[in-house]
Amino acid sequence: MDDSEKGVHRPNGREQREFFLSRKKNLAVSLLLLCGCYTAVLYPAYFPREAKAWRQDSLAQRREEGLLNRSAGLLSRACRPGWSRERLRAVHPGRLPLAVPVFLRDVGGEQRLSPPLGLRGSEERAAAALGSLPQSGLPPSLAAGGCRRCVVVGSGGILLGSRLGDHIDQHDVIIRMNSAPVSGFERDAGSRTTIRLTYPEGAPHSPREYTNTSLVALAVFKSSDLDWLTGVVAQKPLGWWTRLWFWQEVVDSIPLRPENFRILNPEIIRETREVLLGLSEAPGHQGSHSKMVPTLGASAVVMALQLCDEVSLAGFGYDLQHSDTPLHYYESLHMDAIKVQVVHDVSMEKTFLRELVGATVLNDLTGGLT
Repeated sequence: MDDSEKGVHRPNGREQREFFLSRKKNLAVSLLLLCGCYTAVLYPAYFPREAKAWRQDSLAQRREEGLLNRSAGLLSRACRPGWSRERLRAVHPGRLPLAVPVFLRDVGGEQRLSPPLGLRGSEERAAAALGSLPQSGLPPSLAAGGCRRCVVVGSGGILLGSRLGDHIDQHDVIIRMNSAPVSGFERDAGSRTTIRLTYPEGAPHSPREYTNTSLVALAVFKSSDLDWLTGVVAQKPLGWWTRLWFWQEVVDSIPLRPENFRILNPEIIRETREVLLGLSEAPGHQGSHSKMVPTLGASAVVMALQLCDEVSLAGFGYDLQHSDTPLHYYESLHMDAIKVQVVHDVSMEKTFLRELVGATVLNDLTGGLT
């Protein structure tokens, strides 16, 4: 039985030639496929998505260079005596913070407000804490005359990658808050500390963070904070009952001499709060913030205005519109975390600081308030 009878069809020579490509067509298809492969491989190299990121990085780098150049320009010119306070007086003649001692020197007079705005109910503990300090006023380096430049170093993530460390160290007075670290971040945050303003729970636990530190100043938020300072200065651990009043573990020992400790005058925090509450004239605005407590960062700015002729900021400016950006320069916590707290009004504080930067009362070295 042949194939036709079996139902099998065998292509003839013509059909076979039509099925297979000619050499010319085969060459053309091969070249086309080769070009397609090269295009698929080379296109990302010449037109990558990363090119946009590179351009963004380039823009960010140019911005950082601009900030560095501006900071260098500020440091290269002569210090201007009384500049920041004069600018503040010219812009807001009725809102200049009172000239009060920066550090607590005595507990005399009637205490109308409780901590952190006063010392009512904590007078005896404050007197005991002051009694443990060999010195309570300004140290000679800050009491001496001459024009001084301050920089208040905030903890904002915007400080990371700024490369401002060397410029920060060139200021006469460098103020830091709480546990914001220096060790490992010298390139961006600097290595010197003139005043570390802190409450007990915020004081760094690592002894390295007190290297090149002139003063640790306690911000009193509750009566037990004064007991903590007395214990640290005397190098006596706190009792278990006193420890119960702190919301997290506090350090027992700080590697500084007793003369290197101070107590922030509660009037500084009270004045900061009054300035913040006076920002808005909207009815009911002040009442809605009647229990608002300013951050140590805002209080440090008011303190700096008392101490120095020119005041700069670095690491300030929360970007609440981008919740995935770093909150602090030294940890992975994101911006969303700031929205959880209800004690501080960071939006009001940013308005306050941005206004002072716009009026050239303050210099914003990292550009987070411009």
